[in-house]
Amino acid sequence: MIGRTLQAGNKSFEREFMQEILTVATYLVGWLVCKWVLEIESGLITLIISLGASLFVYILIGVKEIEEKKKKKNRN
Repeated sequence: MIGRTLQAGNKSFEREFMQEILTVATYLVGWLVCKWVLEIESGLITLIISLGASLFVYILIGVKEIEEKKKKKNRN
């Protein structure tokens, strides 16, 4: 199903899918940075920091998409 949707050129689905993948990647990178680089041993603090970072990225991408839609709407 994913292949057919992407082949059909559904940009909305593709952007949403990429937003989710980037959010998960940000969570994993944040968790690894907390554990290995910052050496934070508290699981709760690591969870809060990594979820906060992934939530920030998710919101940032959403705001960017809204701005792009507004610009596109103003051009038409």
